[in-house]
Amino acid sequence: MFQPSVLEQWACPISTVPHRAESIATLRAALDAGITLLDTGDFYGSGHNELLIREALIGRNRSSVILSVKFDALRDPDGGWLGYDARPAAVKNFLAQTLQRLDTDYVDIYRPARLDPNVPIEDTIGAIADMVEAGHVRYIGVSELSAAMICRANAVHPISDLQIEYSLISRGPKDNIIPTCRELGIGITAYGVLSRGLISGHWSKARENDRDFRSISPRF
Repeated sequence: MFQPSVLEQWACPISTVPHRAESIATLRAALDAGITLLDTGDFYGSGHNELLIREALIGRNRSSVILSVKFDALRDPDGGWLGYDARPAAVKNFLAQTLQRLDTDYVDIYRPARLDPNVPIEDTIGAIADMVEAGHVRYIGVSELSAAMICRANAVHPISDLQIEYSLISRGPKDNIIPTCRELGIGITAYGVLSRGLISGHWSKARENDRDFRSISPRF
């Protein structure tokens, strides 16, 4: 089972960048430097980021890169959020489009971005498990789940990785979530390790703009 650790995993989370050539050059530079994990979501730029990754991987050995993809977040044409859809049929539909955009036969790690309150987690994980059996997904991940939900998901199919915010400021996962992952043998992909820039030493209110979510984030 693929089990990345918080300290050993090299990750390159990809967010929407306006300049296509610069974005592709950045991805290729990361790969050349030894980055092995590209983490994205089908809703990042409404598929745009997956197309950038596809182009950046041209001429490279597919097996040398781990592609981690989040799904289930819904967006409108203006980029607004519409909620989540993790129904089994939606899971397979999202995956089909992701495979097409990435020009690959499989995704290494596939995970719902958030819990869909209208769909039992067992149904969502069961649908991904079908895709594992079909060869379109290698490992199942989850994101931002409670310890109880992680256990429920893992009871359907072994979960390989949890993606969750964890830093010197955001310490909540250490109480129940991290011990649960250790007990079940689930790796952790920590994001926001500098508390979204708060403890980076570079953030200031003067650098905010109306497109920066930190302008409305309570911690800032």
